Amino acid sequence: MTAAHLTVDPRFAIGTVRRRLFGGFVEHLGRHVYDGIYEPGHPAADEQGFRTDVLELVRELGVSMIRYPGGNFVSGFRWEDSVGPRAQRPRRLDLAWHSTETNEVGLHEFADWLDKAGSELMLAVNLGTRGVLEALDLLEYSNVPGGTALSQRRIDNGRAEPFDVRVWCLGNEMDGPWQLGHRSADDYGTLAAQTARGMRQMDPSIELVVCGSSGAAMPTFGEWEREVLTHTYDDVDMISCHAYYQEHDGDAASFLASAVDMDRFIEGVVATADHVGAARGSGKKIDISFDEWNVWYIDRVDAVKPTAIDDWPIAPRLLEDVYSVLDAVVFGSLLISLLKHADRVASASLAQLVNVIAPIMTEPGGPAWRQTTFFPFALTSHLARGEAVRLRVEAPTIDTARYGTVSAVDAVATVDDAAEAVAVFLVHRGLERPVDLEIDVSAFGEVEVVETHLLHDDDPGASNTLDDPERVRPRTVQTRLGSGILYLTLPPVAWAAVSLRRVG
Repeated sequence: MTAAHLTVDPRFAIGTVRRRLFGGFVEHLGRHVYDGIYEPGHPAADEQGFRTDVLELVRELGVSMIRYPGGNFVSGFRWEDSVGPRAQRPRRLDLAWHSTETNEVGLHEFADWLDKAGSELMLAVNLGTRGVLEALDLLEYSNVPGGTALSQRRIDNGRAEPFDVRVWCLGNEMDGPWQLGHRSADDYGTLAAQTARGMRQMDPSIELVVCGSSGAAMPTFGEWEREVLTHTYDDVDMISCHAYYQEHDGDAASFLASAVDMDRFIEGVVATADHVGAARGSGKKIDISFDEWNVWYIDRVDAVKPTAIDDWPIAPRLLEDVYSVLDAVVFGSLLISLLKHADRVASASLAQLVNVIAPIMTEPGGPAWRQTTFFPFALTSHLARGEAVRLRVEAPTIDTARYGTVSAVDAVATVDDAAEAVAVFLVHRGLERPVDLEIDVSAFGEVEVVETHLLHDDDPGASNTLDDPERVRPRTVQTRLGSGILYLTLPPVAWAAVSLRRVG
């Protein structure tokens, strides 16, 4: 048994927890849209063909804003294909995922689905194979109330009121050689700035996200951000970050410390953005849209992706990772990292939502179920309110091959003054022994424990599957309060959340 001491003090506030931090991502990829959110022949399908069982799980997940329609998909996407009468929509080849896109679900249908899910729309424009004019056309179609050719086309297509999209992504992963229309930082920055200025001329109220690096391991990382922001600093609100993590060669210790890398990534991008601002003499701050993040076993992609010229399947099974408890604990720690940077991470999008590296899985004609990663997201989205607060953590350390020596315990808290509520989110990265925690909450006076949640299994490889969808569930954790100290014990490889409330 080892021990750790943590202190929660509202004076160490980081920033307000913005609801967009709990966003998601839906891409036309694999079985995400077709056989995922949309399956007209399913017993649970509604009048539009959307699976109501999936909608219930998405609402339970608590997803605030959803990025759409890609992803790599967007760099070859013609938005006009996705509107108008379905019978007239063309079938297209999607080069990103070597599939056939039927366009049966398009902008109008997806907006209807979002209304049912209770989520906001975040649209990505194609700056891979298209440019300024097409982005302006999509903005006019989406946001102009009426009186123009494209706004009238939207009205004729059944949507009298504008979609009123607030947040727009200027392309996707334009630093990546795999991306259709991949550009240098100078070329992309020039195009993104032109597009941003044009879009703001039409709708000054929108928020714009410029593409940052596809990952901190990209050879151009840092320099890409500097050059792109040099072009776009005055015209955008956020720069994107993307990060995926997986266990390599059985190195569970390094995998459990993945959030250390996410912390460094965020802080590096913030430092670069602030450097560009300082060099310009600007008082403006560029925030981060962490609009792709997850555990993803990327090494498996090439084994299942079709490649032949005569093989363009519709909704193939792609990227359907099955997540273990170990994966979910890492996933929960990434959420802690996002909360620890709530002052600069303005939005984040879990990539993705259904079937494709997703917390929700479905079977055609069959059930939908929660993967292990579903639980940390749903519980954090539910409990994290108010201000994020940095904790003082005194804990044992563990040695990792990738990230050096790291704390065995990581944590963050949120404080909601209006509700007189405190939530503490914890991860134990240790692989062998439990850890006894003493959490000093005396700064809040007398409190009581409202709810507790522990994600752990004696088998870290345990997962939820079609055959056993309830194998892994959160359970309560025993706690004790005394003299302003909250006592609890976390087993190895565990994520936990504790909700407290002031009393008296």
